[in-house]
Order: sequence, then structure tokens, then C-alpha cells
Amino acid sequence: MAVSVRDVAERAGVSLGTVSNVLNRPDKVSAATLERVRAAIDDLGFVRNDVARTLRAGRSNTIGLVVLDAGNPFFTDLARGAQERAAEEGLNVLLGDSGDDPEREQSYLDLFEEQRVRGVLISPMGDVGERLRRLRASGTAAVFVDRSGADLAFSAVFVDDVQGGRIAVEHLLETGRRRIAFVGGPLGLQQVADRWQGARAAVASVADASIELLETAALTVEQGREVAAALLARPADERPDAVFAANDLLAIGLLQGVVMLGTLRVPEDLALIGYDDIDFASAAVVPLSSVRQPSREIGRTAVDLLLRAADGDEEPRRIEFEPTLVARRSTQA
Repeated sequence: MAVSVRDVAERAGVSLGTVSNVLNRPDKVSAATLERVRAAIDDLGFVRNDVARTLRAGRSNTIGLVVLDAGNPFFTDLARGAQERAAEEGLNVLLGDSGDDPEREQSYLDLFEEQRVRGVLISPMGDVGERLRRLRASGTAAVFVDRSGADLAFSAVFVDDVQGGRIAVEHLLETGRRRIAFVGGPLGLQQVADRWQGARAAVASVADASIELLETAALTVEQGREVAAALLARPADERPDAVFAANDLLAIGLLQGVVMLGTLRVPEDLALIGYDDIDFASAAVVPLSSVRQPSREIGRTAVDLLLRAADGDEEPRRIEFEPTLVARRSTQA
């Protein structure tokens, strides 16, 4: 039989209210009483029922976070920033990985609604505006992260990815490269589409430069290796002299593919730049140039906006961060 709060109170010789304070407001309890109640909890093996507590209080101490790929270090750092900020408010973060799958994304939103989370942070795969409206109508706030063109009815935190794509390719052009390839996809992801838009705009301003699109099914190391093999299979005069990869995982896969086959040198034959500036970028066999996003700060800021919305602030706020270029060996002339 499950141990109840009443059992803990009887074992510790205190009131139910004192046990509640120990669990929720320990600063209001003397050190001696706190120690006695915690000893009773340990002796009895008491586990608090947060679902029941949420039903009584009407609000949860958890936040739901849905990301496109939890294996991508960018989202790992974003989640870490969100967790750090949530912890400062006594909250926890439940992480859901949609894996670029709209159905899985919807299942996480359903789960978080059932759990009555305080709010939801989401980097969406598809159009989830109507679903988030239903969440908000039931009392669950929502904020978009890493998504600039999201539904304007909700707050959003994002990076100017058009500008990020522009500065990446401008950097390649400044080093003398003229045959650029953009590697990334699917283009249905707004972040990828925006980086592609910025890349094209940079090339359009240089008369003798060209750019081609090599769309991928996903933003992974494996997809980068496949693109590397395809490029190396081309005749030398049909290869690009520079590649802008839509994220660092793709860029690292490209670098690995080129290095393993050993027929092209980076950067002498092929300049390579990625996006996100994950930790692995600087540690690659050829240190990787990248466009940096402030991933942790995005996560922290998103929690701030979510708490505002959860407390009744209905004015949508859009916070845009600027990307920055980090030039390393992979693009040096």
C-alpha cells in the first residue's frame, strides 16, 4: 500500500501542514523539524504524488520542451539553458524529442496537456498554431523557440537565420571562393529555408559567383558523409570550391567524408563552413568555421517569456538574437 502524507506526519509527530511545508516550502520549517520529517520520509519510502498535487493546486511545477533533434548539440545546449532558468524558479523541464516527426510532435503536446504542465516550449516541425491555441484555452501557455516565422499569436525566441546564411557565404566569398554549394534540408524546416535564402542573397551581390542547392533528408553527420561521397564522384571541374552546411553536424559529416577518402584537402581544395558552432566544431580534425547561435541564452529567454505568459501576460513578444561568424582553419585561404 502506498505511503501517504498522513503516515509521514504520524511517524514524525507533526501536523499534515508541517509535512506540506517540508515538501513545498522548507524555508518555513525549523532545521530540527525538517530533519525529523525527512527522516520519516526516508524510513517509510514516501514518494510524493505530483499529479494529485497539480490537480489540487491547479498548476504544475513542470515545463514541457519539444525539440527537433535532442541528439543535436545545439538543442542539448538550448535545453540546458532552459533547465538552468527553470530551476531558478523551482521548476523542472520535461524534454521531448520529435525527431522531425509531426506525429511524434503532436503526441508530446498531448502528453504535456494531460500532465497539466505550466507551459510548453516548442521548436516545431509543422504548423502547430491551432494545437497551441487549444492548449492555451485550457490554461497551458506556449512559446516558440528557434523559429522566427511562427504564429504571431505566441511569443518566440529565435536567431536571424537569413542574416546567418548571408554572413556565412559572404565569408566564403571574401576568401575568394566563387562556386558555392549549400547543403541542408529538408527545406520544409524554416531554419534551413532561411539560411538558404541568406546564402542566395550573398551570392547575388557578386557577379561571378554561383550557388547550388544540395538538399538533404536530415541535418545529420550521416547525411553529410553521403553528400561528400557524391561531390567526390564528380569530375574535378564540376565540384564546388566551397560548401556552406546548414548545421555543424552536416559540416562534420562532410569533413569526415572528404578526409577519409583523402582526395580533397580542406580548406585548400574545398572551404567548409557550418552553423551553430557546437563544441565539436573547434575540435574537428580541421577546426570548423561556423555561425554561432547563443543556444543557452535562447533557452533561458524562452523560459522567461513562458513564465510571463503563464502568469497572464497575453502580449506576444518576439526576441531575436544576432548570429556571429566564427572563422577557423576550414575556410582559411
